[in-house]
Amino acid sequence: MNTFLFPVYAVIAGVVIAKLTKNKTTWNTRLLLSFSGAFLLALTLFELLPEVYHELDTKLAGLFIMSGILLQIVLELFSKGAEHGHVHVEKDAAAFPWLLFISLCIHSFLEGFPIHQDNDMVYGVLVHKIPIAALVSMYLFKSKFSKAKIIIFLAVFTIMTPLGTLISNATDFGERFVHSINAVVIGIFFHISTTILFESGEGHKFNLSKFVAIILGVGIAFLI
Repeated sequence: MNTFLFPVYAVIAGVVIAKLTKNKTTWNTRLLLSFSGAFLLALTLFELLPEVYHELDTKLAGLFIMSGILLQIVLELFSKGAEHGHVHVEKDAAAFPWLLFISLCIHSFLEGFPIHQDNDMVYGVLVHKIPIAALVSMYLFKSKFSKAKIIIFLAVFTIMTPLGTLISNATDFGERFVHSINAVVIGIFFHISTTILFESGEGHKFNLSKFVAIILGVGIAFLI
């Protein structure tokens, strides 16, 4: 049961990283983001995708996956890509970012669904959430929001993934329903991870460090 709290530890780690780096996006933070994208994508392909296609009709599973991709595109209209590391700081912003908050919470809630005792998706979510939590925390710490608003934002964001896991593991939900939601989450993970991996680097140059981070992410996901 303690593994279900890993996403909570991830947010805490992200806040610590934001503090240690003095709220500045560093080279190491970007490498961690690349690693997390590769790790999440590989774990989704190795574990979650076969499980969903085994339990659902092939065409129906594909439809739900495409729905997840489209849903993530819609969420990013409001979050501006915060789910894959694009958090834009407006120094003069004082109003609470409700659209960012709601879209991140929906995303976090849904990514808790695939987590259960018999799979390793909790590790994918854990690794994915650390750099995202760090970048979101940097955004919040640089803003003019009150400490109370920042704490509320991070607290609700933190509990959404365990809440999704709790609901998906509830006995009164049918397995078909859970697998359908998991298929939607696959689409979300596909969109986020591929965006992280394939977005252009500076000057469209080959980045060896990023490539190594991606290979490590895929390799570790294969071995666990």
